[in-house]
Order: sequence, then C-alpha cells, then structure tokens
Amino acid sequence: MTPTELAPRFFIAVAVILLFCRLVAWLLGQVGQPPVVSEMLAGVLLGPSLLGLLWPDAQGALFPAPLLPVLYVVGQVGLVLFMFQAGYAFSSHRTPKLAGTAGAVSLAGITAPLLLGVLLVLGTAGFVPIQAEGTSLGVSAAFVGVALAITAFPMLARIITERGHAGTRHGSLALASGAVDDMVAWIMLAVVLAVASGSAGPALVTAGGSVLFGLALWLGGRRATGAVMALPSDGARLLGTVALLFLVAWYTDEIGLYAVFGAFAVGVVMPRTPATEKVVGTLTPVATTVFLPLFFTYSGLRTEFALLGDPAVLGFAAACVTVAIAGKFGACWAAARLRGEPNEVALRVGALMNARGLMQLIALNVGLDAGIVNPSLFTVLVLVALVTTLMTTPLLSWFDRRPLSTPVAPSFEETSFTRQ
Repeated sequence: MTPTELAPRFFIAVAVILLFCRLVAWLLGQVGQPPVVSEMLAGVLLGPSLLGLLWPDAQGALFPAPLLPVLYVVGQVGLVLFMFQAGYAFSSHRTPKLAGTAGAVSLAGITAPLLLGVLLVLGTAGFVPIQAEGTSLGVSAAFVGVALAITAFPMLARIITERGHAGTRHGSLALASGAVDDMVAWIMLAVVLAVASGSAGPALVTAGGSVLFGLALWLGGRRATGAVMALPSDGARLLGTVALLFLVAWYTDEIGLYAVFGAFAVGVVMPRTPATEKVVGTLTPVATTVFLPLFFTYSGLRTEFALLGDPAVLGFAAACVTVAIAGKFGACWAAARLRGEPNEVALRVGALMNARGLMQLIALNVGLDAGIVNPSLFTVLVLVALVTTLMTTPLLSWFDRRPLSTPVAPSFEETSFTRQ
C-alpha cells in the first residue's frame, strides 16, 4: 500500500477510533470508569475480537496491516507529551519520607508477581500452548514474570490526575513506586530479550544507557530546561520543549528504556514558571484528546479473544489474572503497611500499582515482534491488563468512601495537568 493510498485510510481510522472511544467512554462513565480505560477497551472491540468477528471485511478495510505502525507512531506523540505533563505535575509537590517507602513498594511489586509468573509457567509447562516456536521454556516463563511485574505507569498517572488524586499521599507514593517499578521491569525485559537472542548486548546497552541518562539529568537537566524556558518568545519555548522531548524520547527508546521515561524525566526537571505552565497547557489538550487514544487502541487491534475458546488457555488466563492481582496488589499493600503507611493509603497504593494496562501492552508487543510471544500468550496477557486496569477505579471508589486517616497534601494548579 502506497503512502497516497494509506493517507485516506489513516484519516478514516482515526475518526472511527476517536468517535468510538468517546462512545465507549460515555458508556463506561455510567459505571464510574475513567476515559483512560475506555481507550484500551475500544481497541479490543475494534479489532478481530469483536468487529473482526462480526464484520471482518469492515475491520480489514478500516485497519489494514500497513496502517498499524502509523497508528503506533502517531500515538507515541501523544504518549510522550502526556508523560511530560505527568512528570511536571509530579515534581510540584514534596511528600515527606517518600523514597524509602516507594522503594519498598516497588521492590515488592516487582519481586512477587515476577516469581509467581515464573512458577505458574513452569508448573503448567506442556499443558498450555503458550510457548512460541523456537522459544525455550525458561524465556517464556521469564517473559510472563516480567509482564506481570510491570505497572501501567502512564495509565496510573492518568487515573491519578483524572480522579484528582495528584498531591495525595497515596497518589505521590504510587507515582514514585510505579516509575521505579517500570524502569526496573524494562531493564529486566531487555535481559529476557538478550537471553532469547543469545546476545548480552541489548541488556548492557539498556543498563549502561540508563546510568548515563541519569547522570546527564542530574548534572545538566535543570540547566537545559531552564535555557529552553528562557527563550524570548512563546513559539520558541514551545518549539524548544518539543524538540528536547523528542530528542530525549529518541535516546531512551534507543537504549531500550522506552520513550515514556525520558518524557517523564524532562517534566520532572522543568522549572516551575508561568512560561512552563503555558507550554504545558498548550501541549496537553490536543495530545490527550487526539493522539493518545490511538496508542491505547493499537494493541487491541492485535488481540484475538477467540483463542480463549481453548479450555487450557482459558484456565491459564484465569490463573494468570489471579497471580497478577495477588502478586502486585497484595505485595504492594503489604510493603506499604510494613513501612508504616495507614491501611487506607496502602490499599489505594495497591489498587493503583495493580493496573497494568499500557505498559504491559507495550511489553507484549515487543515480545510478539521479537518472536518470543505467540498469539495465545499475547491474548492471555492482554486479558490480564484489561482486568487489572478495569478493577482499579471501582476499588478506588470503594476505598474513597472510607475515611482517610492521613492528611492530604494541598492541590497544586490542577488545571495544568487535568485532562481537558
């Protein structure tokens, strides 16, 4: 398909995605689900699991295979801009004694689901067709463990901002824990891919590149972003910010850490000035309303829930959902409690960390493209992502009806990062 033929397909696909996302958001909004969940679910409904099943010709015409990489790349723009905004919001408040608790929660939230996922795959070996051809059992088990250990950091950030939890103890703790959690999980994913390929190069690049990025951010991040905000006009500041964001996103993508972390880091080190507020306020609405839904629907277009018709696969999916919730929600709750957090805060942190959504979908696509994930395993883990994300809002709503025993940090200019 030529670019000339692809362009009109792109426009109609985007129109359908955005309108359908709005419809699903309205429907799910009636039961209290935030728009972020509808965007992920809409992709599944527009893919082979529903539209492709009921009307395959329409699904193939709307979303031809050459269009999927375009949707992915355009969606990346929205994801990078949103995570920049989330990092900027995160940097605006300081919560006492956060680092130690966030580290403990992150460690528990990685270790428990990782071990449970590995044990589940090893225990069901030979009974469930989840191994990709040519992939060892060890690689499959490690991949499932890493996938279950991931937290949907961008989705977590959107849920926190959309529900007005930014600045709360549990919101700050979940954001900090989720950031560390996913950074470690992506390094582990690079190790799994390196083992699968028989080369240590990718893992070394990710680890070494992350260290260099952290040093550069620490030594020159504030100066670089301050220089951008000191440019003489609004247009120059906007252009400079976007260029810096895309440069950092390119670097973190190249080292295998993923663009969202680079964008979030730039937001964290941005100076808090009226000029920065204006840049953030300009970039956010179009990015979150137009670009970001394309990325959330991308993975759904590659998911086939018909594969769950196999009883063995369905049973494995149920077991995966169970160990995912126990390993992430349970472990993060327990770690927060052991660190002295009140039960109300620990429960909310566990619920937020349990959402896997976007980042797990990214890992699944990486595994599928690398040939270490087959369609059955892909579908099972998409189901895990959907269930753990869908349950987040009802749990938070239930917890919100209970009194919070710790004070809430003051809100900070919520209009600059609340979804338009």
